[in-house]
Amino acid sequence: MSDTSMFCFQCEQTAGGKGCTRVGVCGKQPEVAGKQDQLTAALIALARAAQGKAVGGATDELMMQGLFATVTNVNFDATRIDALIALAKAATARLGGASAFDPEALFHGDTDITSLRATLLFGMRGMAAYAWHAHVLGQNDAAVTGWLYKGLLEVGRDHNVAEWLGLIMEFGQINLTCMEILDRANTSTYGHPVPTSVSTTRDPGPFIVISGHDLLDLKHLLDQTSGKGINIYTHGEMLPAHGYPELKKYPHLKGNYGTAWQNQQKEFADLPGAVLFTTNCIMTPKASYIDRVFTTDVVGFPGVAHIPNGGSGQKDFAPVIQKALELGGWKSAVAGAPLMTGFARHAVMSVADQVIGAVKAGLVKHIFLVGGCDGAKPGRNYYTEFVEKTPRDTLVLTLACGKYRFNHLDIGKIGPFPRILDMGQCNDAYSAIQVAVALAKAFNCSVNDLPLTLVLSWYEQKAVCILLTLLSLGIKNIRLGPTLPAFVSPTVLNVLVEKFGLTPTTTPDADLKAILGK
Repeated sequence: MSDTSMFCFQCEQTAGGKGCTRVGVCGKQPEVAGKQDQLTAALIALARAAQGKAVGGATDELMMQGLFATVTNVNFDATRIDALIALAKAATARLGGASAFDPEALFHGDTDITSLRATLLFGMRGMAAYAWHAHVLGQNDAAVTGWLYKGLLEVGRDHNVAEWLGLIMEFGQINLTCMEILDRANTSTYGHPVPTSVSTTRDPGPFIVISGHDLLDLKHLLDQTSGKGINIYTHGEMLPAHGYPELKKYPHLKGNYGTAWQNQQKEFADLPGAVLFTTNCIMTPKASYIDRVFTTDVVGFPGVAHIPNGGSGQKDFAPVIQKALELGGWKSAVAGAPLMTGFARHAVMSVADQVIGAVKAGLVKHIFLVGGCDGAKPGRNYYTEFVEKTPRDTLVLTLACGKYRFNHLDIGKIGPFPRILDMGQCNDAYSAIQVAVALAKAFNCSVNDLPLTLVLSWYEQKAVCILLTLLSLGIKNIRLGPTLPAFVSPTVLNVLVEKFGLTPTTTPDADLKAILGK
């Protein structure tokens, strides 16, 4: 692979549905793509060096951060990727490791084997992001962290198809543990989310928009802006933060601004406030607002100011605060319709008897989980139309930024329940799983026998790890779109279809007819 070419097919929007070979559709340059592959190879070498040795601490953090940095739309900064590579090589040397791994081997070779290797690797990248969010809140699990090492070892080895499938199913189970750990980290720190109406009205005065997924960064930002006359608005996957009692108590957490990540270049144009990216998904900032964008943690973009971690884990957001004060904010209020969030597992389970009663009484004929990672590629209006056309005697659970395709819709209520229930961020798929398991127990059946259908959109690697968890749990007949992953070969797809009934989305009318038997 020359220094002017690349190969990347890890996200849904990959060029031609096959792979980006000149420049990433996301804006990733060939140099960065190559360095991310080198980083992955360096982490595989580190995993080899760590075999049979006690590591932990900084090495575990490096594993999580290194994999996290390769997730789509996280780090576009070649210099910072180089720094992670250097840290991985230094850690490998300290452990006495010598064997390197050729990054060319990651995506070359037999089509089906490459497909399975990529599926496991991409899922691990997503899990590393979740593990990191739990880690910064003091929650770790040796099995989860250990599997990052194990998984990288296996990615660097040869396996037959059956062995790869076994590893992928094992990974799906360990990612369920990871999501459970993150759920515990969030709820033990900030309380269980409660149903909350979130304002989208823009108030006059200085403000900061915070995007991404990291609730601890939001908490620190709220603390550091308290009493300074600066309003905080969430963006994208930060919307569910408004449901957590320990976050919603801050009066200057004013509301939510904008929609999903792929609209940021339009929504941030000439924005009179500062923007802080805590995780993915950052797009190439336009000239009209690049001077007011800040990144933190593993997020990086050339020319964008970065807020580093402090020595004690604290971050100094003073530059972000100063920029917000300089810009002054909106001059007058702009009204907006509220959005609902906070229907996580604790909130839903607290009224489980009512939900079960509504199903038994025939008031709720079917439950849909419509959500996942959103994106800009054509075809995603499918999810808007699908929800609009769901019968009035059905409930729609949702999570992740896919909700922005329809969370503004008023499709009514069933009894006391709004028909759209936002369960939270992408990692809150754990909440949805727990609700499904509880319903299955109440009806004395398997999850697959419930009047429940998953209709999911995917974009990047966190969606991949969640899908693998669902499959590892034996959940069948998931509809996935708007297109199937380019890294899944026809042979592997046939296996998934035969074993799990995984089905590509078609049209809302056809899919609803097939699901409801009408």
